[in-house]
Amino acid sequence: MKFAVIMFPGSNCDVDMFHAIQDELGEEVEYVWHTETDLSSFDAILLPGGFSYGDYLRSGAIARFSNVMEQVVKAADAGKPVLGVCNGFQILLEAGLLPGAMRRNESLHFICRNVQLKVENNETMFTSAYQQGQSITIPIAHGEGNYYCDEVTLKRLQEQQQIVFTYEGANPNGSLANIAGIINEKGNVLGMMPHPERAVDRLLGSEDGLGLFKSIVKHWRESYVVTA
Repeated sequence: MKFAVIMFPGSNCDVDMFHAIQDELGEEVEYVWHTETDLSSFDAILLPGGFSYGDYLRSGAIARFSNVMEQVVKAADAGKPVLGVCNGFQILLEAGLLPGAMRRNESLHFICRNVQLKVENNETMFTSAYQQGQSITIPIAHGEGNYYCDEVTLKRLQEQQQIVFTYEGANPNGSLANIAGIINEKGNVLGMMPHPERAVDRLLGSEDGLGLFKSIVKHWRESYVVTA
């Protein structure tokens, strides 16, 4: 399976994402610059964290107009797995690939620490390696992770099981309904604020994030066998 790690000016979690895929997962991966206009050779698209374009205007607001985002939308429409982490999640929201928006953390401070997440839906291509309701340890590092949407959107997310991860215990950023990660209606675009790529080895304090990447590979292999 071949992964693309999209790089924008200001990305700073791209190396972590690359390491998780190549060294821990053992799959093929390439860095892809934001000017790229063809992602057809990749099986999955990863948008890493950081501060794309310095987070000017709003987090992800400028990156969403990069050339590569047309290809990310095309990949999403084709059913390929698209994962946006932290700033990547913010970019997916700005691009309209996921509903809602991000606000400043309720505390107005940048937060960087491990948190406990609850797996709310393990029947997705990103979460099949987990148990329903499982508690996993994943780090966060953000200043604008306070997810918000209107009541109609929240109800739809809940009814269609699009809320994939929630924060357990104390809510670190004020996110609506403790939301830490959501998926699109089609089920192939996931955005989450916590960093699974930083939780792929016990030496890092947790390897709970590896299950997410293993789930993507499992889904791809099963889909390939079916369609081959």
